[in-house]
Amino acid sequence: MLRYEIVIYWSHEDQAFIAEVPELPGCAADGATYQEVLENVEIIMQEWIETAQELGRSIPEPKGRLLLA
Repeated sequence: MLRYEIVIYWSHEDQAFIAEVPELPGCAADGATYQEVLENVEIIMQEWIETAQELGRSIPEPKGRLLLA
């Protein structure tokens, strides 16, 4: 189980839910429902990590909830 923060919001422009993972740059997914976007972003997070490993890039440790000032 991946423990990164996921931000999910509705995009009127895309008419879909969007999920972003702030700790994994560029890691985002979309879906027609909340459940679908959550399933999709979990797949994309795993693929992001696998790709980073293949390229020899560092993988950030999950920090949990991010605090915004």
